[in-house]
Amino acid sequence: MKKILVTGGTGFLGSYILQALIQRGYMVRALCRSTERPRWIDPAILEKVEWVQGDILDIISLEEAMEGIDQVIHAAAMVSFNPADKKTLYQINVEGTANVVNACLEKKISRFLYVSSVAALGRKEGGGKVDETSKWEENSLQTHYARSKYKAEIHAWRGYSEGLDTVIVNPSTILGFGDWTKSSCAIFKQLYDGFPWYTSGLNGFVDVKDVANACVRLLEHPVSGERFVVNGDTWYFQQLQETMADDFGKKRPHRKATPLLLGLAWRLEKIRSLVTGKKPLLTKESARVAVSKTVFDNQKLLNLLPDFHYTHLATTIQEACKKYSAQ
Repeated sequence: MKKILVTGGTGFLGSYILQALIQRGYMVRALCRSTERPRWIDPAILEKVEWVQGDILDIISLEEAMEGIDQVIHAAAMVSFNPADKKTLYQINVEGTANVVNACLEKKISRFLYVSSVAALGRKEGGGKVDETSKWEENSLQTHYARSKYKAEIHAWRGYSEGLDTVIVNPSTILGFGDWTKSSCAIFKQLYDGFPWYTSGLNGFVDVKDVANACVRLLEHPVSGERFVVNGDTWYFQQLQETMADDFGKKRPHRKATPLLLGLAWRLEKIRSLVTGKKPLLTKESARVAVSKTVFDNQKLLNLLPDFHYTHLATTIQEACKKYSAQ
């Protein structure tokens, strides 16, 4: 039986990857920085995980965590559009990934799966379709998060060129039940709290359990040196927000946030953040993403795994809203 190390196991996606691996009978080790465990995962599942203290920025602890490991899923990452997090963002996502790749090569890991993001494929000015063949274009829509994931992928490809059996997944915005004060889960709390604004953007979304399942299936598949977009549905933000509001039994957002209003809002948030010391709820980068229109093509993964099916986004939202309401 293969033994698999997962980085970022206490995070939103990482925790569901642990669950998927345990349910498929794997021996699993998780690298974690704290003793906190994901509250949204069944404790009986988490008890079967071997937890080890460490950090992807600490090379010694990383190599120790890989002792006796056959395969690695690197899911640890930072997601932020706050300018104040820029340095840490690049440290964790780029330097951290380089460390993981180097440790895998040193420990002769047999297979490496890197959880990247569709952000690493880049957004096109004026919108359009993005797939695995898309080339990075430097433009005003690229966030520092996107740049960090793009640069991190370069290290993953370097590992592949040096003999590390590698596959990369590029999920779109991941939704589901988790900690709704963090990451993309915070969208649910916004709507639960009666957020009144909607935006005109178009984006890809995917169920967290589908991404976890795709990671495990690709880890088991012999495909190598390839990357795969993992995207369930493409919805307008307005449709997404209205569906969440309806499932929570809350009032739908009824004020359109135009580019002009968003421009004013992120500037006011910047001032508020400087005065209060609290993180801004909206930044220049997140405002631009909110009005961009991008379609992510998911056909490559479906062609490789014909029996793989995505959960409809309406079902994902309904199930998550029910759990958030009951917590």
